This record gives sequence, structure tokens and C-alpha cells, in this order.
Amino acid sequence: CARWARDTPAAVAIRYEHEDGRAAQFTYADLQANANRLAHALKRLGVRRGDRVAVVMPQRFETAVANMAIFQLGAVAMPLSMLFGPDALEYRLQHSEAVLAIVDESAIANLRAARRTCPALRTVIAVGEAIGQGDVDWRVALGREKPQFFAERTSADDGAVLIYTSGTTGPAKGALIPHRALIGNLPGFVCSQNWFPTHDAVFWSPADWAWTGGLMDALLPSLYFGRPIVGYDGRFDPQRAFVLMQRHRVTHTF
Repeated sequence: CARWARDTPAAVAIRYEHEDGRAAQFTYADLQANANRLAHALKRLGVRRGDRVAVVMPQRFETAVANMAIFQLGAVAMPLSMLFGPDALEYRLQHSEAVLAIVDESAIANLRAARRTCPALRTVIAVGEAIGQGDVDWRVALGREKPQFFAERTSADDGAVLIYTSGTTGPAKGALIPHRALIGNLPGFVCSQNWFPTHDAVFWSPADWAWTGGLMDALLPSLYFGRPIVGYDGRFDPQRAFVLMQRHRVTHTF
């Protein structure tokens, strides 16, 4: 993302659309500047290399920002579905010993309910309409930080993402994915998407960015190749999906 922010800063990174009609567009320059500010804010809040940071949000700009900030800080992103109830959140937050959570209105109530039995969770950053319901509000935290950040020198085997299995055969299990897997996953993505990217490539998938499909085979590779990805925040509806893909001229999906 830093490369695209430097070389093609006006290129679109995220096209956001909410089911209520709200829409916005963010460039790679926007993404990197906000990721830099968040990285500073996380550091100020005590997040260190290797710490787990929970990201409990749907397909929105702040979700992409959070992942980039956590990676360049050397911490570990732990994506959690906004559909998880308090028990599912409590188990994963406890098991991972997450020190901070970033959450919006979709999951703030469930996370607050789960937090009571998660002593390691020191801080909750509230995003969007969840403002005032956490310890720190996103805009306040980022507003006092500078838009430049020198990324930590992480190694290929350092942890990048901690993602939990769905728990169909007993308790959910945490899989720690190293930085090298973010690159190693690219050939399968490129080939399965007919040699992505084409010059006009626009990606969208209904897969939640909190799961490996949405994260590793949609959001991260689209950003790696400097292409726009559509973030749709709302319940899936087949007719609406066709309209969305037509409006944004989506060329690739799954």
C-alpha cells in the first residue's frame, strides 16, 4: 500500500457502499495516511510487536486501514466476524489474549458483553456509530497522530494474522499465519482469477473480510496489486449484488 500511495496516490483503493445508500471512495494515499496514523495510535495505546489486535468490523474502509496498520506495526491482526455473539467473541478474545479491539456499531454491544471476562483486553477503539461506547474513538485517536510512520522490520516468519476456525469439530482453533503466507497465497489467487489483474480490474466478493476467503482472496491481494475493491456493508441479497456489480463495473469476484 505504501508503494501505491507513493507511485499512484490518486488510485482508488476502496469503494465503500452501505445498504442504506451511503457511499464513499478512498484512494491509496488515504489508506496509507490513515494506516500510519492508526499505527502511531496503537503504539501510543501500548500495542507491541506480536500483540494480538482484534478487528471486528464488516467490509468498510476502517477494516482495511486496521489490517495495514497492524501489519506495519509488527502486531498480529485477529479478524473476527461481526456476526459473532458474546460467547464466540469471549472465547476468541480470551484464547488469543488480545490486548486491543477495533469495533464498529455492528458488534459493539456483543463485544462489550464479552469484555467483562477478558482481562487482557485493555482497550477498545470505537468506530463509526459506536463512538462513545469504547475507551477511545477512532477519529480522536487518529486525529492527534502524524501521517508518516516507519514500518517495523518484520521477518517472513513473523505472525501477521491469527484467524480462528469455525469450530465445527469442537472449540475453534487459532491458526497463526505468517507474513510470507500473504505473498505465498498470491499465485493461487492470480491463477484462479484468470491472471489478475487486468488493466480495468475491480474486485468484489460477498465473503466477509473477517474470514480467510474475504481477507486472503479478496481484500489483501486486490490491495497488493493496487486495484480497487468494493466494500459493501449490508446483508447479502442476490438482486442487490447484481446491481452493485453493475454499478461498480466489477470484473472479478467469487
